[in-house]
Amino acid sequence: MRTTSETATTGTTGMTGTAGGTRATGGEGTAVPGVPALDGLRVLDLATLFAGPMAATLLGDFGAEVIKVEHPRRPDPSRGHGPAKDGVGLWWKVLGRNKRTVTLDLSAPGGRDALLRLAATADVVIENFRPGTLERWDLGWPELSAANPRLVLARVTAFGQFGPYARRPGFGTLAEAMSGFAAVTGAPEAPPTLPPFGLADGVAGLATAYAVLTALTAREHTGAGQVVDMAIIEPILAVLGPHPTWYDQLGYVQERTGNRSANNAPRNTYRTADGTWVAVSTSAQSVAERVLRLVGRPELIEEPWFATGADRAAHADVLDEAVGSWIAARSRAEVLAAFEEAQAAAAPVQDVRDVLADPQYQALDTVTTVADPELGPLRMQNVLFRLSATPGAIRWAGRPHGADTDEVLTELGYAPADIAALRAEGAL
Repeated sequence: MRTTSETATTGTTGMTGTAGGTRATGGEGTAVPGVPALDGLRVLDLATLFAGPMAATLLGDFGAEVIKVEHPRRPDPSRGHGPAKDGVGLWWKVLGRNKRTVTLDLSAPGGRDALLRLAATADVVIENFRPGTLERWDLGWPELSAANPRLVLARVTAFGQFGPYARRPGFGTLAEAMSGFAAVTGAPEAPPTLPPFGLADGVAGLATAYAVLTALTAREHTGAGQVVDMAIIEPILAVLGPHPTWYDQLGYVQERTGNRSANNAPRNTYRTADGTWVAVSTSAQSVAERVLRLVGRPELIEEPWFATGADRAAHADVLDEAVGSWIAARSRAEVLAAFEEAQAAAAPVQDVRDVLADPQYQALDTVTTVADPELGPLRMQNVLFRLSATPGAIRWAGRPHGADTDEVLTELGYAPADIAALRAEGAL
């Protein structure tokens, strides 16, 4: 980990240190000044698409210097994923924020040498090539750790570094299918349902950031780096809860229940009189009782089956009819006001337009505005959480492909002639 004084400050053309909201706890949302929590940490993001790059983004949000390394002729596919404005991919603007961008062909001798020189200055390398790819380029753990014994190498793949599937191509969708997530998602009579976004990749990105910080903490005790082996199929299985234990001990296999829960009821989405939807949850017994009193069905509370969440779930048809008919006769605003007064749990089912207008999200600055030299002001999710003394911040949105290549190589000691030679070789 480098000290603050060693962090490069040159070449920030088009970047700003105040582009997005700083996230700190404080009176009435006032940011508390302080050095970012991960200041002085250097991360090399060699990964593509979502899980590995998201981990690097999360580290960059809290002050790590992230250098995004892309192939000179094949940029990270996330740059072209989803909608674009004026030819600029918007997903990349979020995923690439707080990263300097360089191009290196790691399979070329000059690109390999430059990567090793970069690794010697770094704390973390994040990659998601198929197992064996870095080794084929003589950039495996033996070479990287020889260049920097304190380096942490995070290897993010679909199936992990070993096992029968290790060398198969894979994406988060396969993890959502294999983990059991899709099998329990959707209506009972409908096919298994995949999420319409990168859920497994997002969970794996969070897990990878956690793993990297764990390895860096261990380095404080041992003085040495290590390898993180992150299989995307595993974190999503972890957040599914006790399914393996249920099956191991009881032979129980959870089935699809739609919006209902096997553990409590009423729990569903309900349509309001003005054509919108609200979600109701009654995980606590006291809340379930408040909901039934609110909707005018207190007699159901006296039923013997109402005493436990599982028994209530077995009578979900009765409870859904009671709650659903009451909600159907009222507007969403009326429903939410009544639930709040009764201290019962309900929330509107919101699309992105509602999210941006939601007063709680606005108060938290959950979606903040970032100044971008390519697109002007643009809105995106803020950093993930607030710290009172060492807040994170969005310093700039995703940069153009290779925008910082010359600058970063110059910092490593390359002369202009050296950079020109690498470019002629095709390594940049």
